[in-house]
Amino acid sequence: MGMIDAIRGAWAGGSEAPSASANPLTDPDSDTFWHLSGGAKSGSRVVINERSSMSLSSVLRAAEILTSVFAMTPMIYYRRLPGGGKERATTSPLFKLFHDRPNDSQSIFLYKETMLGDMLFAGASSNFVHRDGGFRPKALSRLDPRHCQPAKFWDRQDGLELFYDAQLPDGSSGRFTRTDVWHVPGFSRDGILGVNRIRLLDDMLGSAVAAGEYARHFWENNAQPATVLKYTGKVTPEDKAKIKFDWKKMFGGARKAGDVAVADQGMDVATLGATNRDSQFVEVRQFNVVEVARAFGVPPHLLFELSKATFSNIEQQSLEFIMFSMMPHYERVSSAATHYFAEDDHFFEFMPDALLKGDIKTRWEAYRIAREIGVLNADQIAQRENLEPIGGLAGDQRWRPANMAVSGEPNPPSVPIQQRAENEP
Repeated sequence: MGMIDAIRGAWAGGSEAPSASANPLTDPDSDTFWHLSGGAKSGSRVVINERSSMSLSSVLRAAEILTSVFAMTPMIYYRRLPGGGKERATTSPLFKLFHDRPNDSQSIFLYKETMLGDMLFAGASSNFVHRDGGFRPKALSRLDPRHCQPAKFWDRQDGLELFYDAQLPDGSSGRFTRTDVWHVPGFSRDGILGVNRIRLLDDMLGSAVAAGEYARHFWENNAQPATVLKYTGKVTPEDKAKIKFDWKKMFGGARKAGDVAVADQGMDVATLGATNRDSQFVEVRQFNVVEVARAFGVPPHLLFELSKATFSNIEQQSLEFIMFSMMPHYERVSSAATHYFAEDDHFFEFMPDALLKGDIKTRWEAYRIAREIGVLNADQIAQRENLEPIGGLAGDQRWRPANMAVSGEPNPPSVPIQQRAENEP
């Protein structure tokens, strides 16, 4: 079987294309379904999908933090310099595509925010690549990752080739080559399909959603637990139903708050279930927030869970959030963009410098040290702070400590700045 057969939709091994009933996007027995879909019932019998999981304020906040921080960090297209180092390839159309304008309908912030959201909740980000007359990428359009399925074609000589069975925004569908679809999986066990964390964590999320539904029903019922009406005599099923109906009509619901129940004919009223204090309901809700923070890699204090936070460890946790939670997302996307789009001796890289800056005093102390040992000049410091460059020797000159010199070489004679300025061409 050749590659043309794979594009036409034939499957490895020469078998016919699967029927609609065996569609891996809808078949619960397929691996693809478990990677990309949601909506199954958890052990708590609560339906868990993207929408129900985001009904948890902690999940919504974690997703908002991750996607917004990712979107506010610029991804730069660089050119490698012959002698080492790098410079921004601002004249390349790829720089504008990923830094300013991915398409005509979305800003770069919205595009990247949606991109990471797809990777978090669906396991992958899928994008259709629009090209100009010279076959150069000119725009990117989001594809629903739940309707974009990688199809593998293996060749002993060339290795693995990927195609994508995708549904386009206009409703049409087909099999596309990798020149048409840019597919970026999230955390993956096979390098092709991203893991759907909503599917994997359905029990944990289901228990948290169930706790929220319990709280809603509890307050809707006037904060009253289940009630048992005890009677020493025998009660017929018809009388039981009538007593139950009358009791719920008189005392059920929040609008019956404060009513007095009168039990006649020797009936006794009792309640079922443990109290919220006995069941540690508040502690369970707090623990669910920590579980969500752990699942998404977000420090609990960013979800406003401050029971274990101190002023000393919050700053460290914020730095760890950038290093161990955001940096893998940055590298995953930038390496995928480099692999797919970059020209020779070019690469993409996120620039999280602004996120890693400390407070203003610490930052300027670091600049002073870098300035004194000659790592940065004044103009470079101004550029990092988005200030106007000084220019001339005052901005371009690099310092070094007066009591230091290159080993084995004499110190050069000092030349006044005024004299050096006069000698400049």
